[in-house]
Amino acid sequence: MAYEVKLPDIGEGVAEGEIVRWLVAVGDTVREDQPLVEVMTDKASVEIPSPRNGVIAGLHAEQGAIVNVGTTIITIDVAGEAASAPAAQAAHAAAHAAPSAASPAAAAGTATVAPRVQATPAVRQLAKQMGVALEAITGSGPGGAITSDDVKRAGGAAGSTSATPAAAGTAPAGATSSTKPSTPANEARIPLRGLRRKMAEHMRHSIDTAAHFTFVAECDMTEIAAHRGTLAARAQAQGAKLTYLAYIVKALTLALREFPMLNASLDDAASEIILKHDIHVGIAAQTPEGLTVPVLHHANKLALLPLAKEIDRLAQAARAGELKLAELQGGTITVTTTGAKGGVLATPILHHPQVAILGVHEIKPKPAVRDGQIVIRDLGNLSLSLDHRVVDGATGADFLYDLIHRLETPGEWLTEQEIG
Repeated sequence: MAYEVKLPDIGEGVAEGEIVRWLVAVGDTVREDQPLVEVMTDKASVEIPSPRNGVIAGLHAEQGAIVNVGTTIITIDVAGEAASAPAAQAAHAAAHAAPSAASPAAAAGTATVAPRVQATPAVRQLAKQMGVALEAITGSGPGGAITSDDVKRAGGAAGSTSATPAAAGTAPAGATSSTKPSTPANEARIPLRGLRRKMAEHMRHSIDTAAHFTFVAECDMTEIAAHRGTLAARAQAQGAKLTYLAYIVKALTLALREFPMLNASLDDAASEIILKHDIHVGIAAQTPEGLTVPVLHHANKLALLPLAKEIDRLAQAARAGELKLAELQGGTITVTTTGAKGGVLATPILHHPQVAILGVHEIKPKPAVRDGQIVIRDLGNLSLSLDHRVVDGATGADFLYDLIHRLETPGEWLTEQEIG
């Protein structure tokens, strides 16, 4: 009998997911708990496992399609079984869904039914208001997604409210035909999918919502460089990769005690600022799939060396695609470092609904004036982007200079207990 596998409720308010890539094809024999498909949600990339042994009978969405939770995405022929209850299989899939940022590629089978219409919630709402059937529109957006312009054109054409789905690749009678633009021979098109699409959507939402401003100041890391030297053997013995970033995150947690407004979020609907008592630091990391932000939970409770180990562990897990769902959630403030090619400064985009993100740039020997003399110091810039609706410019500047003071005088606050 055909067994329907539906997109499970993965939790955390996730209502839909993007089919990133199929890991099976029609006709494949699968075993229970074998990964079937990689799905990207607003929270993470997850692999949906097979709830039964059987043979893949159909794949019901194309790669790149957005599907709602509860939508049938696969059917499996299971010998000797009647069709199972959707709730039972959905619970099984949700319980076994494993986060992954880079799953093995597999041949994709041909979908047996038309893929779900691709459209954002705003476009769907517009279509509902205008009485336009999305199924009757050929999308002109990336990957065939329906845009607001497509809906407006269809809404102004005769017969556009017909609920009859269009034949594959053909616009219905009376509707304005909208096709994807042709690609010249000297160009190529890459679908915006998976992690990169989610980051694009998230960044666009942040820019549209928060009132960004960035404050930049120079930091003298000479004393930190010397302090690292004194701890090199100890860090190695504990298996800790002691970097500038570890010192910065440690100092950040102390500065936030004095400036709690930066460890907050803004509830736009309720018009309330939510102060966070715990400090969970997101560490932006570049991966083969794009930028991701694993979260260092309770960073304020970790001493320097244990903190350094956890930063390195999260970074390695991110690059290997082995982050757990919980390790991508709950951040209260974010730090992003531009690495070896750090440049002079950048203007980081807030990880909404957080109200602060710190950018760390290249640290290298430069001339500096100290006591009227030109000397060589290890200097670098820190750029702090803030949501001006929550944090005033003066507060942001005071916070950054507090952080810089701590980084320039580590001996004043890095006690033996704080080192670990």
